Amino acid sequence: MDAAALVGHLVPAGSVFAFLAEHRCEVFPAVMFEDLFPSRTGRPSLPCEVAASVMVLQALHDLSDRETVQALRCDLRWKVACGLALDDEGFDPSTLTYWRRRLAKSNNPNRIFDAVRTVIAETGVLQGKTRRALDSVVLDDAVATQDTVTQLIAAIRRVRREVPGAAAVIAAQCRAHDYDDPGKPAIAWADKAAREALVSALVNDATTVVNTLADNEFDEDIRDKASQALALLALIAGQDVEPAEDSDGTDGRWRIARKVTTDRVISVVDPDARHIHKTVHKRQDGYKAHVAVEPDTGLFTDGRLAKGNGSNNHESVIGLDLLAQENEPRQVLGDSAYGTGDMRAELAGQGHTAIIKPFPLRPAVPGGFTLDAFTLNHHDRTATCPGGVTRSITSKHKVVFGVACRGCPLRERCTTRTDGRTLNLHEHDAHLRRARHDWRENTDLLTTYRRHRPMVERSIAWLIGPKGRCRKLRYRGVRANNQWLHTRMAALNLRRLLNLGLDRIDNIWAIA
Repeated sequence: MDAAALVGHLVPAGSVFAFLAEHRCEVFPAVMFEDLFPSRTGRPSLPCEVAASVMVLQALHDLSDRETVQALRCDLRWKVACGLALDDEGFDPSTLTYWRRRLAKSNNPNRIFDAVRTVIAETGVLQGKTRRALDSVVLDDAVATQDTVTQLIAAIRRVRREVPGAAAVIAAQCRAHDYDDPGKPAIAWADKAAREALVSALVNDATTVVNTLADNEFDEDIRDKASQALALLALIAGQDVEPAEDSDGTDGRWRIARKVTTDRVISVVDPDARHIHKTVHKRQDGYKAHVAVEPDTGLFTDGRLAKGNGSNNHESVIGLDLLAQENEPRQVLGDSAYGTGDMRAELAGQGHTAIIKPFPLRPAVPGGFTLDAFTLNHHDRTATCPGGVTRSITSKHKVVFGVACRGCPLRERCTTRTDGRTLNLHEHDAHLRRARHDWRENTDLLTTYRRHRPMVERSIAWLIGPKGRCRKLRYRGVRANNQWLHTRMAALNLRRLLNLGLDRIDNIWAIA
């Protein structure tokens, strides 16, 4: 009843199914997963190479756990790929959750991606490929965005569920809402006073719960969950509210703040999700997937999923991390998001060549002089304005022209400040200035960018799938979704290698 023996010839040659049927044990050997099951009392009921193959196929076809098991049970291609019998009934969907959690807690949660990357290295398909393109794409989170009221209620309900003793405290002291009801309270939402009264009551309930339970000692097995629930409640209670009008913040009267909180949590169900502005006019809720791609082959060389905001999650910061595996100088292609002075300086220090679109300069006066109209000598630390006045660059990278602007015939094209023009230079202004000059004058640079940089969009399109079906994530949190991203990239790399002619010749991976 072996599916491969009976119907293996029906599986299209050159497909991922046919490849896994023949080579899954070479790509995903059992020794690769030994550390996940250190106990000597037993072994996983699902063979490691089968589990890895199923997860690759699941990521490739963007299926839920239940849909994956159904495909494994009923689709002959899946049975052939995983070496199962025709009458094999598969396994419970929770088995996939079990494997993901085991991988997530290990020292190398992305080993499936690394295994495929090892195949890529052995084929030599990237030898002589000196370019790497960087880009990012916004992926939607798997939960609904919550407003301030809904988040407060959900956070209090989570504390009641996960913190010992919280249920009694909430029942005895919290009166703002019936916390058995996960929905919004029935109030006159058009009435400003009613809204502020509800917000005040919810914030006061949250404060009471946190103050009462914060100093409690919890058992070790629940300490992390309890502490995280209380910390999240304290964060939610403070991030979106401010004292009500005519309140000093001590009388328990609050209102929703007239501002956008930095690093705002948008859902207590997925506290890692964020509001993301990919463009000025388009906002999404979720995460950013950052990728490094070899543009000629379309292969992913590295990737990382991160929160959508914060200086540590900026494209230029993560972009450098994605190049850490490169042991030879590369031409690094990227849009202006990667064109910061810090990144350019770091790339130059590592021997890489930045082919990155520079940020456009905005003049202080419409149609007037930009920063490039000033002549800077970074060696002597001086700057000369269009009017011929020279000033020193201070230790804080400023140039103050001050009184020299009085009576200057070019003033109207330079500044509207009454105290004259002041330049605020970046620490790595020399790199930024050189990049802008090369972008204007070096036609070869622009030709290379236009030829190879757009190719990363092809890989991004593969990543999010036809009609963007993979744009909406299935999991919660950075860790789980980053693991999915690497499995997805591994599956896409494997499919791409097969299209390029991947074969195993004399026990060596090669591109035929």
